[in-house]
Amino acid sequence: MEAGPPPPLGPSGLPVFREEGFGDKFLRKTRENPLVPLGCLCTVGVLTYGLISFKRGHTRRSQLLMRARILAQGFTFAALLGGMAVTAIQARK
Repeated sequence: MEAGPPPPLGPSGLPVFREEGFGDKFLRKTRENPLVPLGCLCTVGVLTYGLISFKRGHTRRSQLLMRARILAQGFTFAALLGGMAVTAIQARK
């Protein structure tokens, strides 16, 4: 066997991925699972309205809105788990 020169250290033929910024990743993830940002917005909206009601002294409405916030958080969590399950199932195929 002859000992020839080593192979060149150029590109190895692996795919090159472009750098993805925060905005690009956010938009991609939102398109993949639009229910998670919707649930987050609902949770923040209900929380804000509940805190305003609490500050104004409407305790009954404030309690009702805090319970609605828990439901909105549950919806967001379920959407997140559902999106992860769908992504995992698609990756297996």
